[in-house]
Amino acid sequence: MRRLHPLPDASSPGPSTCAEECARLCTHDGLAAVLRADKALLHWRAMRRLGDTGLAEHAVQETLLRGWKACASYDPSRGSVRTWLLTIERNILTDIARMRSARPGDAHWDEIGDVAEGHCARPDFTDGLADGLLVDELLAHLPGPQRDAVVQVILRDRAYQDVAADLGVPVGTVKTRVHYALRSLRRLPLSA
Repeated sequence: MRRLHPLPDASSPGPSTCAEECARLCTHDGLAAVLRADKALLHWRAMRRLGDTGLAEHAVQETLLRGWKACASYDPSRGSVRTWLLTIERNILTDIARMRSARPGDAHWDEIGDVAEGHCARPDFTDGLADGLLVDELLAHLPGPQRDAVVQVILRDRAYQDVAADLGVPVGTVKTRVHYALRSLRRLPLSA
């Protein structure tokens, strides 16, 4: 009979290979926090891309497993744990899509048509939610004046003149802030 080993303390940093700034997926509390905060988003993205509940669940499990195994390689300077996991999941979803395309006999033409029609029919409210999370995370990297200008001009679709009048600055200043903010956002890594 195999003997079960006790699980490590919830506060322990995990395996000896984990660094001080690991993703904390190696601890009970860290994994529970990720499951509470991000499991639904991970499942939704997988379901949306794959269109199959079983494959979506497999993708989420594989994402969490790879994240757990690579816990020590997490670099907080490159983004949050959420964006790190979303990047891992994107790679897994790409692998699954490639695998499915290598075996086209698994899908029937009428199923492909149904998935394509459902995918392009109209945006889901969760699209806005996921986009909003990403936009919030990207905007957090900008200085306050640039962030305010981008929010007003780009996200709220307001005229430069109106924003300048509200902020009490020249129109050229608002245009410059938006320009430099967008340039900074383009230079951020995709996982930011």
